[in-house]
Amino acid sequence: MVLCNIHLISLRDDVSPALFLGKLRWNGIKPIVQARAVRWMILPTQISVGHLIGRNIRWDLFLILEESDPIPHEAQLDIDGIWSASCGVSSKALAGYAAGNSKLLYPPPGSVSPPEPHDIEPSNSSQNLETSLELCEWIGALPTEVRDRPVSMLNLLAFKPGMKDLYKKYGDAFTANVGSRHGGKVKLVGRIAGGPAGDDGWDEFAFVHYPSVSHFAAMAASRDYQEVNHEYRLPSLKDTLILCVMEVDNQGNIVDPRPTRERL
Repeated sequence: MVLCNIHLISLRDDVSPALFLGKLRWNGIKPIVQARAVRWMILPTQISVGHLIGRNIRWDLFLILEESDPIPHEAQLDIDGIWSASCGVSSKALAGYAAGNSKLLYPPPGSVSPPEPHDIEPSNSSQNLETSLELCEWIGALPTEVRDRPVSMLNLLAFKPGMKDLYKKYGDAFTANVGSRHGGKVKLVGRIAGGPAGDDGWDEFAFVHYPSVSHFAAMAASRDYQEVNHEYRLPSLKDTLILCVMEVDNQGNIVDPRPTRERL
């Protein structure tokens, strides 16, 4: 088990992600994950509400750093707001993470199937991990080069007493079929060891890959996924959140899986 810190960071208006990430590299810090925050898919309702959404903060970056790599002082000066939590992550998962993540972010041409048609009509809200009309409209308004790029979903999970095993059944079904069929792949999971003072309550985090936000929406609009969602996931959770992020390079640019010739 490796102790890590997860950070949501709001940068000062005059600081770019590239500048901030450069200060980390200058101090020899290489994030396990570095990503741009895109939008909330599910908002917390009980835990961390004041920290994460109560002050209407615009979150810029999501980072996972080993605990031995604290944010250096000169980079801390660039931060306007921060939410952090410590967690334990499998050393085996971390050892193979970079190589496995690269394969997901840069898949061979033609290897990713397009998103499936929706089985279910959009709901009024995405809060129960269903596809809503608002989500469909947001996806449709995205530029094509962003809409088709890989995304990752940060999940924070708080279980009802005695219900973690029920959530495990959801995880098994997700991996076996209902998520993986849409390109969903759990990249990292960890046990939350502690958050900001007065902000305890999260049990685990999961960091999940999708080939695009359209694949995520197609999954949430599939009948077989919703059967599992309503049978296992929803009854097991006291609270949860999902934040959509897009991973970035050291210059702060969103990862582009297209071959170089197609970017020119």
